[in-house]
Amino acid sequence: MWKILVGFAIFAALALFILSKSGDIDMSGEKHGAGPQSEAPAAPAKSGTASQ
Repeated sequence: MWKILVGFAIFAALALFILSKSGDIDMSGEKHGAGPQSEAPAAPAKSGTASQ
């Protein structure tokens, strides 16, 4: 059982090392002042009914 845990710890450390070197992950925490990440909401659609 302990061999499985040691193997997992080594695998996890190796995976984090490889991902951090490739730049795919950022472990620095939450970014403040970066602005919203989503696009601006779309403008409301115009009404399709015409007043007569």
